[in-house]
Amino acid sequence: MDYPYPIIPFPEKQISGEGSFLITSQLTFSTDQANQENAAWLQKIFRQSLGFEPGQIPRGGALRLSLDPSLGELGEEGYQLRIDSTGITILGLTNAGVFYGIQTLAQILPLGGAGLTEVDLPAVEIEDRPRYPWRGLMLDESRHFHGTQAVKRLLDVLAALKMNIFHWHLTDDQGWRIEIKGHPRLTEIGSVRRGTGQSIFSMFTGRDDRNPHGGFYTQDQIREIVAYAAERQITVVPEIEMPGHSVAALAAYPELSCRGEPLEVRTAIGISKDVYCVGNEDTFTFLFEILNEVIELFPGKYIHIGGDEVPRSRWKRCPKCQQRMIEEGYSEEGDLHRYIINRVTEFLAEHGREAIGWNENLGEGLNPAMIIHYWFRGEQALADAVRRGRRVVLSPFLDYYLDHSYNLTPLSRTYAYQPGIKGLREDQTSSILGVIAPLWTEFVPNQARLDYQVFPRLLAVAETGWTTIERKDLGDFFARYRLFQKRLAEWGIAFARDSQVEPSRWKRIFGKLTIAQKQSKIAE
Repeated sequence: MDYPYPIIPFPEKQISGEGSFLITSQLTFSTDQANQENAAWLQKIFRQSLGFEPGQIPRGGALRLSLDPSLGELGEEGYQLRIDSTGITILGLTNAGVFYGIQTLAQILPLGGAGLTEVDLPAVEIEDRPRYPWRGLMLDESRHFHGTQAVKRLLDVLAALKMNIFHWHLTDDQGWRIEIKGHPRLTEIGSVRRGTGQSIFSMFTGRDDRNPHGGFYTQDQIREIVAYAAERQITVVPEIEMPGHSVAALAAYPELSCRGEPLEVRTAIGISKDVYCVGNEDTFTFLFEILNEVIELFPGKYIHIGGDEVPRSRWKRCPKCQQRMIEEGYSEEGDLHRYIINRVTEFLAEHGREAIGWNENLGEGLNPAMIIHYWFRGEQALADAVRRGRRVVLSPFLDYYLDHSYNLTPLSRTYAYQPGIKGLREDQTSSILGVIAPLWTEFVPNQARLDYQVFPRLLAVAETGWTTIERKDLGDFFARYRLFQKRLAEWGIAFARDSQVEPSRWKRIFGKLTIAQKQSKIAE
C-alpha cells in the first residue's frame, strides 16, 4: 500500500502531502449553517474514536466543514478532504458529500483511541466520488424477522461504507412484516407461521420445525427506521411482493386468491402456485390501499413490487382470470402478469413514485418506466431493454447473493465482479444505476448468522459500487480488509474469518492477483 490511509471503499484520488496535523483535546471546528447535522456527526465520530468532542466555534476552527459550489464535477456525493499542518478541511457540493468526507475521516482516525491526549495525522489530499448512484444491501425479513436494532446496526455499517440504498424485502410467502392499518389481518395472521423448514427439501416434504416464527414492524417503527436511514444519507426502498410470493397475504385474505380456499403462511422455501387473482378487481383495490399506506411511510421515490417467479397454473383454471383475458384480448396467461405489473406501475407513477421489479418483468408490453432489478438469466433480454432506455440495478446471483456459501461465492468472486451487461457498448451503460447485494434469510435465523453471511462480502460490494475499476485491486483490497477487520470487531460484528471466505483453490493466490488477472482465472 503506497498511500497513507487504507480506506474502504478506496478513494478516487489519495495523495500524500508534506508534514502532518496534530490533533489534541483542544481541537476546534467550524462549519457553515448548512452543515449543522454533519457537525453533529463529526462530534460523534471524535467521541467514538478519541473519547472527546472538538469544540465548535463560529469561524477559524482547525477542522472545517463547508459546502463548495465549485465542486460540481464531483457530483452530489463527492467530497474533498485535506489534512495539512494547519488543520483538516472537508468540502462537498452537498451535505451528502460532506457526510461521506466525514466517513472517510472516521477511517483515518485511530481505532480504540479513547483516552489519547494527541494524535498525529499524516498530511493527505483526498478527492473522491462514487462510481454509481445506487450502492446497496437487500435484507429479506419475510423468511426471518430480525427487528429494529438489527436493521439500525446494518444502516450504521452501510453509512460507514458510503452505501446509500437499503432494499427492505418486507413481504413474501413466509411472512408479512409491515403494519397496514386498513388491512390488520395482514399482520394478525400473515406475520406468523407455524414453523420453519430446515432445509431445501422442505419444499418437497412440507416438514418444518414446528417452532412458530413471527414479527412485524409497526408504522411508528418504520418511520423511526426511515428517519434513522435518512440521517445517514440512505434511501429505504421497500419491497411489497406481487403477484406471486404472496401466500402470507393470501392466508389473511384468501378471497383474493384464485381458489378462495383457506391458506396457511408458508413454512417451506420455494415457490407457491397460489398468487393474487388478477381477474378479481378487489385484488387491485386491496393492493392500491396497501400501497397508499406504503407511500405515506416511505418518502423515497422508489417502491419495489417484485414480480418474480410467478406460476400461472392457478390463472389457467380461474374463471375470473380467464374472463379478464377475454376482456383485454389476451392470448396467454403471461399477459395477466404484464397487466397487473403495468397497472401497479401506473398507480405508483400517479402518486409520484417509481416502480422497481425483478428481471422477470422484462418483455414486450411492460411499462418501460419500471426499473429492472437483474438477478439471474435473461441477460440478452436485459441488454435489449437497456438499449430501449430501461434503467437497471444489478444483483448477479452467483456473485452478489450473500446467502450463498463462501464455497459458491467466495470473497474474491464478489470483489472481482465487474458491473455490466453482455452485449452493450460502453456508451450504453449509463442506464446501470448501480449494485445491490441481496441477503435472503431462509437459513439466516439470527444475528450471528447474518453477520457471517454479510461480512466481509459487503465490503467488496461497497468498493465496486464506489470505486472505479482502474483503482480496484484484489490483493490491495485484502490488505486493507485485514486492517478493517479491527473496525468490524470494534462494532461487534461476527464476520467470517479468512480461512472461511475463500475455497482452498484460492488460498494460494489470494492477495496476489489484480482484478484483470482474477477475471482471467475465472474465464479459464
